[in-house]
Amino acid sequence: MGGKMGKEAAGGGESPRPPPPPPPIGVRLQLIGLTAAIDAVERRDGTVNRGLYSVLDRLMSARANPVPDAAGVRSFDFTIDAARGVWARVFAPAEAVVRSPLPVMVYYHGGGFALFSSAVGPFNGVCRRFCSDIGVVVVSVNYRLAPEHRYPAAYDDGVDALRFIDANGIPGLDDVPVDLASCFLAGESAGGNIVHHVANRWAATLQTTANSVRLAGIFPVQPYFGGEERTPSELTLEGVAPVVNLRRSDFSWKAFLPVGADRDHPAAHVTDENAELAGAFPPAMVVIGGFDPLKDWQWRYVDVLRRKGKAVKAVEFPDAFHGFYGFPELADTGKVMHDMRAFVQSNRTRTA
Repeated sequence: MGGKMGKEAAGGGESPRPPPPPPPIGVRLQLIGLTAAIDAVERRDGTVNRGLYSVLDRLMSARANPVPDAAGVRSFDFTIDAARGVWARVFAPAEAVVRSPLPVMVYYHGGGFALFSSAVGPFNGVCRRFCSDIGVVVVSVNYRLAPEHRYPAAYDDGVDALRFIDANGIPGLDDVPVDLASCFLAGESAGGNIVHHVANRWAATLQTTANSVRLAGIFPVQPYFGGEERTPSELTLEGVAPVVNLRRSDFSWKAFLPVGADRDHPAAHVTDENAELAGAFPPAMVVIGGFDPLKDWQWRYVDVLRRKGKAVKAVEFPDAFHGFYGFPELADTGKVMHDMRAFVQSNRTRTA
């Protein structure tokens, strides 16, 4: 069984509830380390201590490995734009196991637009599971980070990655057939926000002239949206849920949005007025955690897509915290992979 389908009351008078059972001790220790690292490098003025960050980044990063792991997944990197420092990491199965063209998943990592890279270990793990559990070739895009590169740099890099793949295929993957007409976008948190905006820009301006890439669907996983309003879930889960709190969230918007913009900027505040969705906007599966302070914004996003006539499937995991699917120890991680695999199979252009 996967997550809970349907719609909860979004932003409407939620009362406090007891927290779910604590995650395993190993997960708790990882969360403590992750949040401590974030707090250590984020400055109050919206900048990042890049000196300290570079040390933490090296400690957290993993090299690409062309040798298949126990699940038969290998990885390698390729350059998209050297001048901008934009590159990607590919996760693909061993040649011998591939019998028909595989869908492609282009992935955008989380990190509040300002932190992390495609090399960071937890994102490597997620992409390896996408490849093995969902049955896709994954291209994880390393986009430029804020505040050095503010809006719309991450969106520009995300679109340019698709343009590069459309023009060149996936460099270094000559031994595995791929189905670029079944291209899916996925990302969590800030990456989920990037997924939405990249998909909309591609559908509005590039889909009709693309050589081979067709967006068959998107996965905004606990996407990072917001606004000047403080929603009920943000208030009731403040100081209770892990990873996301108001201070960290406000930092990310201050770092990413144009100087002087508030959180009602269309990049953050995807509302009826701000969401001008292209006619070819692809089907979406939105993953929501019931223990995520951002869940009210995510349900509102689902409502916007529905009201504008877009195909959208919302899946909620009631006890899931922000970023839960990065931890394979959790049962909900396996469930979300199952739901994502079913969505891919239902929406791809060709069936295997």
